[in-house]
Amino acid sequence: MRADLLRDAATGLLDLVFPLRCAGCRRGGTAWCRTCAGELGGLRRVDRPLFTGEVPVYALGRYRRAARRAVLAFKESGQRHLAEPLGQQLGTGLRALADQVGLEGRCCLVPAPSKAIAARRRGGPHVLRLADRTASALVVRGWQVEVADCLVTDRSAADSTDLDAPERVKNLAGRVLVRSGRLPASGWPVVLLDDVVTTGATVAECLRVLLASGFDVRAALSLTSTSG
Repeated sequence: MRADLLRDAATGLLDLVFPLRCAGCRRGGTAWCRTCAGELGGLRRVDRPLFTGEVPVYALGRYRRAARRAVLAFKESGQRHLAEPLGQQLGTGLRALADQVGLEGRCCLVPAPSKAIAARRRGGPHVLRLADRTASALVVRGWQVEVADCLVTDRSAADSTDLDAPERVKNLAGRVLVRSGRLPASGWPVVLLDDVVTTGATVAECLRVLLASGFDVRAALSLTSTSG
């Protein structure tokens, strides 16, 4: 927690020295302009061969152009201030989904996990940060929201960046684990959050583990998804 505060303070100092520019188009004066935010303004169903259909998976936009640049800036380039506007958009997406998946103003957000070594390189678990900001955006709208950081990727899993679809499935099989002490509250509907759906291996394995553990998983929502 203290390390996160120090990183946020350092980011704030840098913003004073180097004025903000939109992560999508580099327009000055804002971290994420309204035009670029429009690329995450939809809500589309994501289908992959790995998805069983038991839990619907959605994304706010395609992993391309400004949306891709924003995700990479947040995830890989340390622009943690983007969690605020991106979390706001995830909150809007969840409110739009509420009737379809039966959330009724209450849910538990579970962030998709990263490997520990990747999280350290990126300055902390970035999807957890997104989940926290999404929860805040929903709470101010009158929702009851908890964040349960209950999933972890086993250290035996390899970095998936250079793996193809079959390799990603094999790499994650049995390596997403539920850790006790951070579990969703009993009876609360659960939503899995992620930043990018590519092959769907991560989302599919996370959903499998959550369902096998008896949680009431209503949906998965990602900022972006690749085509196909």
